[in-house]
Amino acid sequence: MSEWWTYRPSDFLLFAPRTYYRLFELYNSDIWPLQSVGLMAGAAILMLIRHRLASSGRVIAVLLAACWLWVAWAFHWQRYATINWAAGYFAVGFAIEAVLLIWIGVVRDSLRFDSAPRVRARIGVAIFAFALMIQPLLQLLSGRDWRQLEVFGVAPDPTAVATLGVLLASNRMPSIAVPLPLIWCVIGGVTLWLINSPL
Repeated sequence: MSEWWTYRPSDFLLFAPRTYYRLFELYNSDIWPLQSVGLMAGAAILMLIRHRLASSGRVIAVLLAACWLWVAWAFHWQRYATINWAAGYFAVGFAIEAVLLIWIGVVRDSLRFDSAPRVRARIGVAIFAFALMIQPLLQLLSGRDWRQLEVFGVAPDPTAVATLGVLLASNRMPSIAVPLPLIWCVIGGVTLWLINSPL
């Protein structure tokens, strides 16, 4: 048996990069055309943030919570669990984030955008727009097949990044809803690093 110090981090990865990308390809094929629903929900959220209506926070919270629940069940629980034993735990985390978004945005009605500090709001909107439009484009430019793209609302990485943008753009960033998207960004980033993704 080799000595433990000869192992590289990629040796602990449970799947090959090709398997990971193929998972997204099959997932996208199975759920088509729900990717367009995710993109429309993202466009609606962007419009609601910019219009700063009193009821925007509740609608945005419901849309985001629906995205987190969908990713928890359809991606993590149904598909990612076939190649990663930890996916069940990821599904629970995504479901918890959905509940937190409903609690903050609907029950407490504390997700508002009418008086957010201008600079912070602009940064939040830019992060959201990045997740919605630029992140899939960067995947294409990095050589990923268009059938393997990760899209807001149906894939975990852009959904987590977009949620951080929404929370940052709000009047008072609800700190209770921030850790899970941040944790997922770390997990997603480490996964991409381990599979040697250019992203």
